[in-house]
Amino acid sequence: MSVFDLDRGRLRRLNKILKAVNQEADDMAGLSDGQLRHKTDEFKARYQGGESLDELLPEAFAAVREAAKRVLGMYPYDVQVLGGIVLHEGHIAEMKTGEGKTLTATLPLYLNALTGKSVILVTVNDYLSCRDAEEMGPLYEFMGLSIAMGAPENADDLTPEDKQAIYASDIVYTTHSSLGFDYLGENLADSQDKQYLRDFYYVIIDEVDAVLLDGATSPLVISGSPRVQSNLYQLADAFIVSLEEGKDYFVTDEKDAVWLTQAGIKQAEDYFRLECFYHKDNRELVRQVTLALKAHFLFENEKDYVVQDDEVILLDSQDGRKLMGTRLQAGQHQAIEAKEHVSLTADNRSMASITYQNLFKLFDRMAGMTGTGKPAEEEFISTYNMEVVSIPTNKPVIRQDLPDTIFRSFPEKVQAAIAYIKELHETGQPLLIATGSVQLSALYSAILLKEGILHNVLNAYNAVKEAEMVKEAGQLGAVTVATAMAGRGTDIKLGPGVAELGGLAVIGTERMTSERVDLQLRGRAGRQGDPGMSKFFVSLEDELIHKWGPEHIRYYSDQDKRRLDGKPLSNFRYQKYFDQAQEASDSSSESARQQILQMDEDMRIQRELIYRDRNALLSGGGLEAVDIPKLARKVFKDFINQLDEEGRVFAVERFIYDYLSYQVSIDRSAIEGMTDRQLLDYLMAIFEDQYAAKKNTIQNSAIFEDFIRKCLLKAIDSTWIEQVDYLTQFKQVVMSRRSAQRNPIFEYQREAYWSYQEMKRRINYEIVRYLALSQVVQSETGQPVVQFA
Repeated sequence: MSVFDLDRGRLRRLNKILKAVNQEADDMAGLSDGQLRHKTDEFKARYQGGESLDELLPEAFAAVREAAKRVLGMYPYDVQVLGGIVLHEGHIAEMKTGEGKTLTATLPLYLNALTGKSVILVTVNDYLSCRDAEEMGPLYEFMGLSIAMGAPENADDLTPEDKQAIYASDIVYTTHSSLGFDYLGENLADSQDKQYLRDFYYVIIDEVDAVLLDGATSPLVISGSPRVQSNLYQLADAFIVSLEEGKDYFVTDEKDAVWLTQAGIKQAEDYFRLECFYHKDNRELVRQVTLALKAHFLFENEKDYVVQDDEVILLDSQDGRKLMGTRLQAGQHQAIEAKEHVSLTADNRSMASITYQNLFKLFDRMAGMTGTGKPAEEEFISTYNMEVVSIPTNKPVIRQDLPDTIFRSFPEKVQAAIAYIKELHETGQPLLIATGSVQLSALYSAILLKEGILHNVLNAYNAVKEAEMVKEAGQLGAVTVATAMAGRGTDIKLGPGVAELGGLAVIGTERMTSERVDLQLRGRAGRQGDPGMSKFFVSLEDELIHKWGPEHIRYYSDQDKRRLDGKPLSNFRYQKYFDQAQEASDSSSESARQQILQMDEDMRIQRELIYRDRNALLSGGGLEAVDIPKLARKVFKDFINQLDEEGRVFAVERFIYDYLSYQVSIDRSAIEGMTDRQLLDYLMAIFEDQYAAKKNTIQNSAIFEDFIRKCLLKAIDSTWIEQVDYLTQFKQVVMSRRSAQRNPIFEYQREAYWSYQEMKRRINYEIVRYLALSQVVQSETGQPVVQFA
């Protein structure tokens, strides 16, 4: 059965529920404001009495609908109610640009908030989150529900108490990154009063494909505890600059890998005065040179990142937005900083990490909205069990999507696109010119300036003016040059007299790497039944073809020596090559997401086990399962089993000072003559003395239990941070093993299992160390204070 038939069947069922909602409309319209507001209390009582949300849906949706008419002056259309039903059922509502997703979301948010559980809507940026909360807030408050913004302007100044108040609200509007970092931050808290999240229940993800698909390969990471900074970054960078392309290093055509040739290795040995560059003693130098190679030849300024205010800021590969606060791992970010000659940031350890997929899988119920979900429906179903339901538009779409015009070379394409832009601009029709990178937006801007065409440029450098530029983009004679970031967010509304000229014209200067991005850009025109058009100009030298096209066509323009005449290629098969290249790009991206998801499964399991133990300790439990003497004996046995006869006495002495006591007087000759059993008893005696001394100093049993609990927490946290950082680093390494015909997922999972077992062993060692070496002193108020070793 085709997708169309599937949606037709789905909509037939949804229309029956819509009919039930419409039947309640007159009853709700007849209520006074007070009676309508009281419906919330009635619904809550009925839910507590055993009615399900599905049973409450018709009346609840009708109540919100009526309230929206009175408070906002907007009455949700039938198609918006259909979208709300899809969202309530935990699926994805695909609604075209301008169809009112913001208002649609109020229906399921209100319904699910009746449970009293955590209900959250996440958007892709702070601006949209705050805008939607401010616009829809009066509706919720009219109905007696509280609303809060999880990503306000002063987010950095929020205390745990502030966040407790935010997440205690009935409905929270926030961003996906703010929610993720709050989740990770809460699970680094050292006491229960610094935790603020309620148990996750229901979430709606706005622009769900951008969050769960495009953002899937970039995990959220909280960093801290900087490593010792290497002094080789600048040295390696200076070496790379001295190399000769094609002779000393080789870059793949797809620009996804780079390595030194034999001549390059010889150059490195001469430059660094080494006999063998790849000797094991030179591991750090080899790593730094590899990072510098990647920084110079795989990462491009104004395409992968921008340099602003002495800082390297990464760009989103899909829409070109700045990824503030995001850093590349494993020293790659510092290598790019060295390349761009800006101040090197600290190479921090990863303290906590989670992918967006696993963050949102923590919710009992999840739903999403987007304008471009259908191309990825199969992946949404297989990964998240979420169907994508195309909601009909309220008014028919009359936008004209014209066929692509294809050229052999890049210059021919640019020339033709500019001529077309000039032709349309002369009529006064507003134009949105979509480019694939910051570099290309600057190129088209320079050409338009030379042609005397005034315009705005919307890219990563001036994203703060996005709302203002988008507001002007539909006005008479407006020209806006933009990266793909213009494909999402605020609607472009047509100014007076524009509809008569044909509405907004979207001119694409290349096909993007994903079909969804093209659809987003086309969707900026023709909102709510407005006229509009879209047209793309492409060439065989575009990055999409160069990286993902069939090999025989990638170099077609290079091999053809005929004079370029500026005429488009008319053969229909060229269009097929672009479609195939886009499919290959999307397929590769899906494979990468699945690989990340499989790798993160190990981290997810480990994270859940660790957080479960932490939360048990923070809530006052968790000690009943810990037998301290037995744990200490296990640690000492493990240590003794690893001892060699040579250096045995020194190792024991070092162990005592590192883990048991700074003051004990050690008899080296006595240790030398001890059997393993006698040494075990000797170490246990030292530990028991230290443990008893702490107990005598504290005296109060409840406070002593709290001391043990804090030692356990400290041990778990310190080792877990090391584990997260290790697996984050190892993930970078294991991806390169594909070239050695090794399965990176198997390699990673094997290492993750081994390192988890090693982490559990280290936790026991750290517990012994904190219990024995921590100092308990009296504060000025006479209370015992723990100073951890």
